[in-house]
Amino acid sequence: MIGAGKVVNLAYTLTNSEGDVLDQSDHADPFMYMHGADQIVPGLEAALVGLKAGDKKKVTVEPAEGYGEINDELKLVVKRSQFPADAEIEEGMQFETQTPDGQGVIFTVEIIEEDQVHIDGNHPLAGETLHFDVEVLSVRDVTEEEKAHGHAHGGDGHKH
Repeated sequence: MIGAGKVVNLAYTLTNSEGDVLDQSDHADPFMYMHGADQIVPGLEAALVGLKAGDKKKVTVEPAEGYGEINDELKLVVKRSQFPADAEIEEGMQFETQTPDGQGVIFTVEIIEEDQVHIDGNHPLAGETLHFDVEVLSVRDVTEEEKAHGHAHGGDGHKH
């Protein structure tokens, strides 16, 4: 049964409210995660508690329990000169920077206008209601090695 301390294999399809497929994983290439380790969005993790192998469930996750609401403070316009002189900047590209407190934030370049670059630090799915169609393929106990590493390993172990 899914709960803290379990490794879960899922087949799923993730769609937005318009029905567009955003991500998916199937029986041949399932998604594996360690439950209770903040490896999936909170709304989905909470909805899976108590399910077992073979269970299927449709889960709707609102932005607050998914990738968050859109934070307008993470939409910035910066000068081109703030990038390294040799950096090739293109719309749609992503880069990581550090906040003053040392936290990494990934920004996406939205628009380039002469010497101004519009960037967005929101997750691409921020503000989206997420619709998961999930099938639980397997549930097992977390191994000591997985606990130490902080993530699930496949059936053939894990090499660093």
